[in-house]
Amino acid sequence: MNFLVIVCYDVTTDTREGRRRLRRVARICEGVGQRVQKSVFECKVDTARFEELERRLLAEIKLEEDCLRFYRMTEPVDLHVREYGKFKATDFEGPLVI
Repeated sequence: MNFLVIVCYDVTTDTREGRRRLRRVARICEGVGQRVQKSVFECKVDTARFEELERRLLAEIKLEEDCLRFYRMTEPVDLHVREYGKFKATDFEGPLVI
């Protein structure tokens, strides 16, 4: 069963390594979900995929410098998420049009 997870991160970019770490973290998140703000992603995952995402992100960040947060949204999501402005999120449950 899939559920929605919000992934938020703040990676220190004072150094070249920090900037590389930020790009790696973003690429991992882009492979699983959709970017809704610069360092915020919505990911529709099952438990195994979530655990893999968490493991991969924890392997990239430096706990003493960076911040990583996961928010698991409970159903029904439309009661918990309100969006305003020009960005409209992908409806994961709707039809896929290519």
